Amino acid sequence: MYVRHELGKEGEEEATKYLERQGYKIIQRNFECKQGEIDIIAKDKNEYVFIEVKTRQNRHYGMPCEAVDVRKQKHIWNATKYYLHIHKLENQYIRFDVIEMYKRKDKFYVHQIKQIM
Repeated sequence: MYVRHELGKEGEEEATKYLERQGYKIIQRNFECKQGEIDIIAKDKNEYVFIEVKTRQNRHYGMPCEAVDVRKQKHIWNATKYYLHIHKLENQYIRFDVIEMYKRKDKFYVHQIKQIM
């Protein structure tokens, strides 16, 4: 479990760097509440983007985005509603993305899927 946790943290760190290179402003990482967790909250132009990062070293268990099932999407949506409420952002444009991170040797490959929900 520890190795998977470390791989996930590495993937989130690399995803953050990728987003910054793309011009996103990182608002918050690892937002947690009783409704769920959001890996990265960023701003892309006029949109708040709520991002789930999934990191894999191989495809033995399928594509990383397949892990963002309906149950996970519900947790993300509920956490997002709470975040928007406490920050008084209910009338803002929002989007949900998944970033798939593939680690091969010591290099990460990024695949961003925009507007998943």
